[in-house]
Amino acid sequence: MVRARDIMKTEVVTVSPETTVEELGRLFIDRGISGAPVLGPSGELYGIVTENDLIKRNRRFHIPTIIRLFDAFIPLEGASAMEKEIKVMSASKVADICSREVITVSAETPLTEIATIMSDKGVHLLPVVEGGKLLGIVGKMDVIKGSMGETHE
Repeated sequence: MVRARDIMKTEVVTVSPETTVEELGRLFIDRGISGAPVLGPSGELYGIVTENDLIKRNRRFHIPTIIRLFDAFIPLEGASAMEKEIKVMSASKVADICSREVITVSAETPLTEIATIMSDKGVHLLPVVEGGKLLGIVGKMDVIKGSMGETHE
């Protein structure tokens, strides 16, 4: 049975929360990658950042629908959503745009489970973690290669 350890890349390009958005964009272009794990100062997994996070910075600003009730203006979508959108669009550091809730797998996770997670959760990169430390990363192409019998062994 093919497992994460058989298909994961162990030479992983990582960034820190303090990496600038400009440095991140240049890294993605130069290395031809679509995302990177974000590691904290002790090497722990802090988050993950992808090209989609960079793209979100350049989208149009959505002004929430507001209703007026007496003399008050009430945003229908909530002020926190607008604040979050402004923060992403004005981000200068990876910490401002990365996803902190990271779905991870272990080295022993079967290929079928990895494929299911990617499909069901809509993620394209899965860090392989053990004891809070990054061992490798599995991308979509790794899953395809693994399903075709191509492994690192």
